[in-house]
Amino acid sequence: MGRTRTILLSINPEHVSKIFDNTKKYEFRRIRCKFDISTILIYCTCPVKKVVGEAHVKTVIVDSPESLWSKTNGAAGINKKFYDSYFSGRDTAVAYELSNVKKYDRAKELSEYGVKVAPQSFVYVEDY
Repeated sequence: MGRTRTILLSINPEHVSKIFDNTKKYEFRRIRCKFDISTILIYCTCPVKKVVGEAHVKTVIVDSPESLWSKTNGAAGINKKFYDSYFSGRDTAVAYELSNVKKYDRAKELSEYGVKVAPQSFVYVEDY
């Protein structure tokens, strides 16, 4: 296995809260990152607009949307309607299983990670 990377993900405040209260243990995405990911930096979108925490990636599951839902729905932190809407028209769905979630005492600016603007989806971050 090669080097693992850190990514910064844009996540809306409702989902960030569920990650921190441990009701959302999976972060869903339409595409898998090209590189193996070890850490996700959590960027909370409007109105917060700061990096508020991080999580380790325990596993990455890539499957059909239906199969992925059956594997993750107990800790998805979202309802089936939202999930189906998000993956509508997709053959593949990705779930990053989160572990060791840490909320920062002080929210951080994107610039502290060398990032100028919030990513639409994600951005790789070098040695933060």
